[in-house]
Amino acid sequence: MKKYIDTGKKDTRSGFGAGLEELGKKNENVVALCADLTGSLKMDAFKNNHPERFFQVGIAEANMIGMAAGMTIGGKIPFTGTFANFSTGRVYDQIRQSVAYSGKNVKICASHAGLTLGEDGATHQILEDLGLMKMLPGMTVINTCDYNQTKAATLAIAEHDGPVYLRFGRPKVANFTPEDQNFEIGKAVQLTEGNDVTIVATGHLVWEALQAAETLAEEGITAEVINIHTIKPLDADAIIASVKKTGCVVTAEEHNYLGGLGESVARVLSTEYPNPQEFIATKDTFGESGTPEQLMEKYGLNAKSIVAASKKVIQRK
Repeated sequence: MKKYIDTGKKDTRSGFGAGLEELGKKNENVVALCADLTGSLKMDAFKNNHPERFFQVGIAEANMIGMAAGMTIGGKIPFTGTFANFSTGRVYDQIRQSVAYSGKNVKICASHAGLTLGEDGATHQILEDLGLMKMLPGMTVINTCDYNQTKAATLAIAEHDGPVYLRFGRPKVANFTPEDQNFEIGKAVQLTEGNDVTIVATGHLVWEALQAAETLAEEGITAEVINIHTIKPLDADAIIASVKKTGCVVTAEEHNYLGGLGESVARVLSTEYPNPQEFIATKDTFGESGTPEQLMEKYGLNAKSIVAASKKVIQRK
């Protein structure tokens, strides 16, 4: 089995910041808006080097989305930045009415998503944002797994015409995807080959899935790990092709099992190729305060849980 190496832990929000700064140099139509969290979103470099294209709107997220929608009419490509909870839940009406309904070319960039926000607690740990965004017609939904992929995705969405929700996180996590990768929206990335179980993972759970695959390999179980960085449009063909080989699937995400990646995969399989599935996700609950590691352990979002789910789903074949 191919081994993936962590080249040095980095936070995915810094990947966004690096991508945004590169866009600032190469595309004069890119503008950035932030809701009083410039440092947290790693938007300082863009602000300092392109001050005429940076807009600090303060704690006024709804106004930020409205401004961004308006800027697209003049040909600008606005990137909005705040925490995932404030990027979606607080401004859902504005996104639905001003961005999605009219297909505005706004890039909604959301940091501090999921349980790994950690000590800030349940009020900030949004676990339903992917579901909120994927249900909006025409919205592209992306959830990246490491620094390199987040930077590549940030560059790619500037070339995509239409609204995008880009989700990333706060903690430093393994950085293992290629620095020079070609990020293709809607195209899954197969990381390992296997015949016993398919593990479809997104975001921070991709690295955990790889660790789980190594553990399973030691027990003679081969897992095919697929990195689903784009929740919508979902690469159904890649999922079906893998499950046709393995006969079962585990989905893994840092999100509620209601409305997330797992449900999207279940819809595809139920209509195209029904097979057993197990879900690694939060089970219809809010989070709580704690370190990212403590919370991922308590809510079962780690390699150990993926291993257990893989063995369980194999028994259901």
